Amino acid sequence: MRFTCALKTVAITVALTASGVAFAQGGGGGQGEDFKKAETAARAQENAKSLEGSDTPQLPPATVPVDPQNVWDLDLSSGGRVRVQLRPDIAPNHVERIKTLTREGFYNGLKFHRVIPGFMAQGGDPKGDGTGGSPLPDLKAEFNPMPHLRGTVSMARAQSEDSANSQFFIVLLPRMQLDKKYTVFGRVIEGMQYVDAIAQGEPPANPTVILQASIESDGKPPVTAPVAPAAPAAPDALPSGALTPPAQ
Repeated sequence: MRFTCALKTVAITVALTASGVAFAQGGGGGQGEDFKKAETAARAQENAKSLEGSDTPQLPPATVPVDPQNVWDLDLSSGGRVRVQLRPDIAPNHVERIKTLTREGFYNGLKFHRVIPGFMAQGGDPKGDGTGGSPLPDLKAEFNPMPHLRGTVSMARAQSEDSANSQFFIVLLPRMQLDKKYTVFGRVIEGMQYVDAIAQGEPPANPTVILQASIESDGKPPVTAPVAPAAPAAPDALPSGALTPPAQ
């Protein structure tokens, strides 16, 4: 009797083992497929958790919600208001510089002194010849993964990577060779037609002027009448050497 019971026990154990192997390898019909799916889902969940805790750099979002506190309004003599979505998430110090100078009235009356068709329009120089800047210290570069697409707004600089100050340029057509060499800090979200209408030249014969620059949350109405150009900063407060515009 004991021998018979032992044989039964062995038979049951073998049957359970065989069934388990078949299940794990995907046999047994639908149950095997369910096991595979569950295993795949579990692995995906574990991979997601490991990525969350890893040091792998995450790309910033291509776009962000429009926030009036981070919209730079440029009222241009070329016809209307240009709205630029600022990106403090990728270039916090450059955005803060733009806001500071804007609220001081620095950009009001400044010209776009270098405008190359199919490339970019550059402005933000109180001297109007590409060698000027604000009295504030130059900025440390904040190069980021954002590409130089049509409407991208990026900071001009001299040969040193950490020489951006007040000058900026708006890209007219994609120029990927500028990526990670100039600090992107925003992109035009409305009024690109007024950027396209900026007078061309190096310098233009009749340059387009920033009638008013403002931060949208400050609620300033658009300016349509020309204003007097801003007075140039003191010479000893300007960075030495001409700013090197981006290469085509």
